[in-house]
Amino acid sequence: MQFWTHENHAIELYRTEMIESRMNYIHENPVRAGIVEKPEDYMCSSARNRA
Repeated sequence: MQFWTHENHAIELYRTEMIESRMNYIHENPVRAGIVEKPEDYMCSSARNRA
């Protein structure tokens, strides 16, 4: 039984706007999942370093 897929959909992040949007997406995941209210409250996140 395989958990992860073999496909790799890498995207080159060559613009600052692209990097920011991907970082925001990652930081907002715990909020969307209902784990925390603010991204910087999630213990395993670098969001508090950016706050």
